[in-house]
Formats: sequence, C-alpha cells, structure tokens
Amino acid sequence: AFTVHGAIMVFLFVIPAIPAALGNFVLPVMLGQKDVAFPRMNLGSFYLWTVGLIFFLTTLFVGELETGWTFYTPYSIDGAADVRGLTVIFAVIGAFILGFSSIFTGLNFIVTVNTMRPPGMTWFKMPLFVWSLYATAIIQVLATPVLAITLLLLLAENILGTGIFDPAKGGDPVLFQHFFWFYSHPAVYIMILPSMGIISEIISSHSRKPIFGYKFVAFSSIAIALLSFIVWGHHMFTSGQSQLVTIIFSGLTFSVAVPSAIKVFNWLATMYKSSIALTTPMCYGLSFLFLFGIGGLTGLWCATLATDIHLHDTYFIVAHFHYVMMGSTTIGFIGGVHHWWPKMFGRMYNEFWGRLSCLLVFIGFNATFIPQFIMGSLGMPRRYALVPEKFLIYHQASTIGYFILGIGLLMVMFNLLASLRNGRKAPDNPWGSATLEWQCQSPPIHHNFEEIPEANYPYDYSINRYDAKTDSFIRVSS
Repeated sequence: AFTVHGAIMVFLFVIPAIPAALGNFVLPVMLGQKDVAFPRMNLGSFYLWTVGLIFFLTTLFVGELETGWTFYTPYSIDGAADVRGLTVIFAVIGAFILGFSSIFTGLNFIVTVNTMRPPGMTWFKMPLFVWSLYATAIIQVLATPVLAITLLLLLAENILGTGIFDPAKGGDPVLFQHFFWFYSHPAVYIMILPSMGIISEIISSHSRKPIFGYKFVAFSSIAIALLSFIVWGHHMFTSGQSQLVTIIFSGLTFSVAVPSAIKVFNWLATMYKSSIALTTPMCYGLSFLFLFGIGGLTGLWCATLATDIHLHDTYFIVAHFHYVMMGSTTIGFIGGVHHWWPKMFGRMYNEFWGRLSCLLVFIGFNATFIPQFIMGSLGMPRRYALVPEKFLIYHQASTIGYFILGIGLLMVMFNLLASLRNGRKAPDNPWGSATLEWQCQSPPIHHNFEEIPEANYPYDYSINRYDAKTDSFIRVSS
C-alpha cells in the first residue's frame, strides 16, 4: 500500500491530472477550437491510462510490492524468482503503459499549439497556461522514452536475469538511479509547470490586471523545461558519484530556481496595486504562492551539498517533496478546477464553502508537513515503520494535520458536486477574464464556438465591462 500510494499519486494522478485532464478541456477552448489536433489519439491515451491503472491495482492482490514508487534496484530485482518479482513485473508494465499515455498527450498538445492557434494569436498572444502546457509537452515527449527504456531493462532483469543492474552479475544498481532520475526530475516539472500556468491565469483574472512581465513568465516555462534535463544528479549526492560531478549538479540545481523565482516575483508584481477579488480560485492562488515558496526555498537546502548530506533520506525530503507536489501542484490544480468549473458545467459553486475549504486545506497541509521538516532536520529517517520516542510528538502533530487536510478536501468535493444540483446558473464570463474560453457559452456547445474567434492580447481587461443586472462581464470591444 505504501508503494502503490506513491505510484498512483505520481504516475496516475499528478502527472496526468493537469496536462491531460484539465488541459484537454481548457486548451481547445483557449485556442478557439473544437478539439485538440488528434482526438482519437487523445482517447487512446485515456485507454492506456486505464490499463496502466489496472496493472497497478492488480499488485495489491498478487503480492507485496515493496520497492517504493521509484522501483530502486536492488529492491526491485531481489525477489525475481518469487511472487514479489511478479508484483514488480505487473507494476513495471503498468508504468510502461502509462508512459505511452503521457507521450500521446504531449505529442497531441505540441501539434495542437503549433498548428491550431486562431487568427491573431501569435506566440506572444498565447495565454500563459498554453505556454505551460507546451513546455510540459516538450518534457513528456523527450523524457518519457528514457523511463520506458529503463523499465524495459528492469523487466529483462526480472524475467531473463540479464544482470544490467545486479552487481553479482557485473551490473550497477546505481545506473538505474541515473536512468530513473533523468526522467523523473523532469517529471517533477511535468507536474508543476501546468499548475504554474493555472496560477498565472488565476492571479491575472482575479486581480483584474495584465500579467506583469508576460514574456519573462512565458520564457521561464521553456527555461524550466530545458534546465530540468540537466539536474537529475542532485538526487544522488550520497550515492558515491565523483565530487566534481556532485558540485556541477549542485550548481545546476541552483540555476533552475531562477526561472521559478521569475514567475513568483512577476505574480507578486501583478497583484501590486491591483483590484484583488478574494474568490475561491484566488484563495487557492494565494495559498500556492505561500506553499510553493516554502517548497522552492527548502529545495535550495537540498541542493546545497553540506546540508543535503544530513537531510538526505530524512522526513525533511518527504516534507519538501509534498510541498512541491501536493502543496503546489495539487493546490494549483484545485484552484484551476474552481476557476474553470463555471465554464465546464455552467454552474456556480458556493463561495463561502469554497473559501472555507481552502482555509482548511491550507491549515491542514501546513500542520501535516511542517512537523516533518522539524523531525527531518533532527535526523528522523523516512521509510521507517518504528518511530523513536523523541520524534513521536511530531508524528502525532502531523497526523492531526492530515485529518484537517482530509476534511478540507472532502469539503471541496462535496461543494463542487452540490453545485451541479443546487448551484445558480453560471454566466458566460463570471470572472471578467479576457482569454478566449470565456467567449463561448457556459457550458460550451459541442463544438465550443459557432465560428473560430479572433484572438486579442489574453490579459487585456478593457474589452469587458461588468453588468450588474446579470452579475457577469460582457465583451464590449474586439
């Protein structure tokens, strides 16, 4: 269950949730199109995702999958001859299939953005969410095949005993880590980049102000995508790699923080002297800024050689990872769902319960993982079932926070589902946004638009005016 939690949350939720699930709805309407470039390939990627899910869930009934979500050797090759090896084979096949699902989505989005932009939408008139999906798709197409090859080698090791990663046969188990993290660190940005794009849309729309430094934010997405391929070695500072290589990876890891910081400062500058509306999406946007700030800054400690030697494989890493993956990526995803929910379903949710659930999620998340930072810095290792008594209070505090977080997430779900039945009808443009998806009706007709609209600058809010009678924004100019 421990391993499958990590695998499902990474491979089956966070990686496909925003680029594939939310992106499949938002990208075509942001481009004024009926659908993505290859609808059948799109459906095929969903079928592949479903098959991969079945393989992962099967491991819960076949035997024990004890490798952790990373499938590290020698854990994943020790039981090759028994039922434990069978569970590894099922999980690896599942991850391999999911990789193809990810590649299909990436190819689809690249072709869609390159060939289906509407009249007037040049590269620098694209919404920043589209930029982030484009950068994400580049990573998906370039990095995922490396994971696929690595998993094939692991299958060969388990089924044929090839000895690629087995030191008893002349193999190198650390080689697997190099292959795995060459994919999996860019995969971190497959997860976080779309959320960054969502936050750009939320902060600009709900501050009623054009995004500050549009080109810098757009290019920072591409910079993150490219730099993500050359920093994988920071996961292996304690693996015995040479000091020179370790120093190089440390420096490169610091460099990838620069484009992320550009985004954060530009979001803050966008809000400066703006007309901020504390809607539910904006509350999640502000939560993202705080949580991503903690996740990013603690990442610098992990990139520093002297501190990482002490913090490596402790609960500090668990907390840092979750601040980036859940506190940032998932919070951004939930904010995006609230932002586009009126457009997707044509119903408004209850703002009071939406803001209250955001507050509970924010409090619960910090209460869960801040104690883990503390006990990790004090030396509590991760992946241990037995807890020394001096760390018990931190684990108890973390558990209480987890329950608060769970209540908040359940409240999110019930509020959104209740809106489908009880929510008031959503206007076409409840937030006064200027991107194209708010020009079609809510929910969109089957082909989204009667005719392909002409694009303007996506953050020009002068084209809308507020109409008190309908409690919505009406387009007044082109």
